[in-house]
Amino acid sequence: MASEIFIVAYDGIDRGPVDYAATRARANGASLCLVHVLLWSPYSFLTPEELEERKMRRRQELDRAKSVLVDPIVAELKATGLDVEGEIRFGSPAPVVLDVAKEKNACQIFVGRSGKSGLENKIFGSVTIGLAQAAPIPTVIVP
Repeated sequence: MASEIFIVAYDGIDRGPVDYAATRARANGASLCLVHVLLWSPYSFLTPEELEERKMRRRQELDRAKSVLVDPIVAELKATGLDVEGEIRFGSPAPVVLDVAKEKNACQIFVGRSGKSGLENKIFGSVTIGLAQAAPIPTVIVP
């Protein structure tokens, strides 16, 4: 197992941070952990039927993200000899990525410059900026 762990915040759209982090991991003998976050908030005021339906949709989103977004890239990178794993979590992206980085004792985070439109960033905030401001470890912003 590699001594250093790099976290890659993967939005499922921008492959740049994954490829750049993979190049750096090969050069440093590090391993990668791809983190994909599904936005999800608890709605505790729903009826039991609505909660059950929501639970089913959550499972479907998780399965889709795993099979379509994360597993193919993990398999591709493993085939090149990299030590890599994928994590899919629910929540708010920046805090979740930071939690995974802490859990894994990561030494670096890689994130794309932008994954949302300018308007979305203004309304909801930017994951990239959030990570750059809050991360206790170096964060590489990949254009």
